[in-house]
Amino acid sequence: MNKILDTLSVVKTTKFWKELVIMTLGMFVAAAAVYYFLLPSKLIIGSISGLSIVITSLFEIAGINVGLSTVIMVINAILLILAWVLIGKEFGAKTVYTAMILGPLTDVWKAILPWEAIANMNPTTGSPSVMGDPWLDLCCFVLLLSASQALMFSINASTGGLDILAKIVNKYLHFDIGASVSIAGAIICCTAFFINDFRMVVIGLIGTWINGLVVDYFTASLNNRKRVCIVSKDYERIRQFIISDLQRGCTLYEVIGGYTNEKSIELEALLTKDEFSKLMAFMKDNEIHAFMTAGNVSEVYGLWTKHSTRRHAKEQAEQR
Repeated sequence: MNKILDTLSVVKTTKFWKELVIMTLGMFVAAAAVYYFLLPSKLIIGSISGLSIVITSLFEIAGINVGLSTVIMVINAILLILAWVLIGKEFGAKTVYTAMILGPLTDVWKAILPWEAIANMNPTTGSPSVMGDPWLDLCCFVLLLSASQALMFSINASTGGLDILAKIVNKYLHFDIGASVSIAGAIICCTAFFINDFRMVVIGLIGTWINGLVVDYFTASLNNRKRVCIVSKDYERIRQFIISDLQRGCTLYEVIGGYTNEKSIELEALLTKDEFSKLMAFMKDNEIHAFMTAGNVSEVYGLWTKHSTRRHAKEQAEQR
């Protein structure tokens, strides 16, 4: 009952409904990647969509016509139930939503532009292909899907499917989460032996590995922060600007110059790219002399909040 109440509390928030649009657009891109680059060429990448293509093809061989979207929805529904029972925690309304709309969105793309209208026959494999080559199909699929996944991760959502399976593997086989994703993806790729030759299975395995690398790249790019270290006699003005204008925290350290042996104050802060640009403009406009270093930070944990959240908190404090 508590899990259901927690889920309902998430759904009632304005933030959830704003991010619902982002999730829908992200899954629309993921559905395009599946429908146009996986389905025609029957490339099986380590994903629930790939497993669904295998199952759909096996049904076709048996003379049973089952839509891809139906298989995707059924598998995702089963995984969500298993996650509730085996993992013991709620994955959240976002994951439920994204997992269940992937299948219907592939039907939307089918209605807009069927892949049969733009596919070419691959002379090497004899199978249809939108790009005319399985390697090009693989590249297009990985880029589109990875961009979608990175967008989901940036708003604390996921595409469901393989993520759920990987967490189950992580809990009961005690592998790292990254290794769990690789293992689950590799197992799914190997199911392609039922419908594809050895070459196509190897392409799928390589695609699964590349997908992980590209997701890491996109995720790091979206989540990058600037770690700024400043040594200046005007550190108090800089501190006030960071706290009052940028609404960020900072840390002050007492340091001793190795060359001059003079004591100084070093200011350290984590900023977004936009906030870092504003800080640089402030220091330039006010002719503040400083020694500064800045480096990229890809992940931040703990008491880091978005700018809008801090601004809202400040406005509430002023109203009191």
